[in-house]
Amino acid sequence: MMDAIVTAGGIPEPGEPLYEYTQGIEKALLDIAGKPMIQWVLDALNQADSIERVVLIGLNDSTEINCPKLAASLPSHGEMLDNIRAGTKKVLEFNPQVALVLAVSSDIPAITPQMVNWVTQVVQETDHELYYNVVTRQAMEARFPASNRSYLKLKDVEVCGGDMNVFRVKSVFGNEELWERIIASRKNPLKQASLIGYDTLLLVMLRVLTLEKAAQLASKRLGIRGRAVNCPYAEIAMDVDKPHQLEIMQAFLSNQKLG
Repeated sequence: MMDAIVTAGGIPEPGEPLYEYTQGIEKALLDIAGKPMIQWVLDALNQADSIERVVLIGLNDSTEINCPKLAASLPSHGEMLDNIRAGTKKVLEFNPQVALVLAVSSDIPAITPQMVNWVTQVVQETDHELYYNVVTRQAMEARFPASNRSYLKLKDVEVCGGDMNVFRVKSVFGNEELWERIIASRKNPLKQASLIGYDTLLLVMLRVLTLEKAAQLASKRLGIRGRAVNCPYAEIAMDVDKPHQLEIMQAFLSNQKLG
């Protein structure tokens, strides 16, 4: 079994895309189909057989949520890297022998227990430090045709990044600059490519690199053993950052409830 860290900080500021919907509250508490967005995520983790404990970061203690597996709720520690490290330290308090941790964003409300179990099972197949889920354009547009995601175009596939990933505990406390760059680039395909050097970026732009080769070059350049996991579930990449994405999730999850 694995522990999960859920990052839930972030209050949209005036002028940002979701401010008119949040009006000063945390984005994670946006109502979607009758319950807070983060509750959908917590429900999936609660029902996933592969998850033992949940550490939540960034919500006020008075927030009413239902999470039987909740082991700790921490205040925001600032930037995402700081939050992930704080959550990891808390996980280590419960289990000093923990090796892998699942990091989940609170803004992917369409995930299911089966998807969580799939991710935690796949990462057991190899010995990497970072498992980064990607979803193909074909899978994304088949499930959510109006998602309007940005894609990294490779020789064999076009992919976007997911918001449910796994990292090896010992790797998260070193090379702060590297991790900050990785996190900052997670929703920008060109920034992701530039992490591995502009010579490799040129190869990406010329579409001569496959997904596997790009992952190998990234691992070598960054000095981290990473694996790009081609995830079949578009839901892990269907985050809510903009009004049209919120509308998609409202309709999708309302239909799920009716079903």
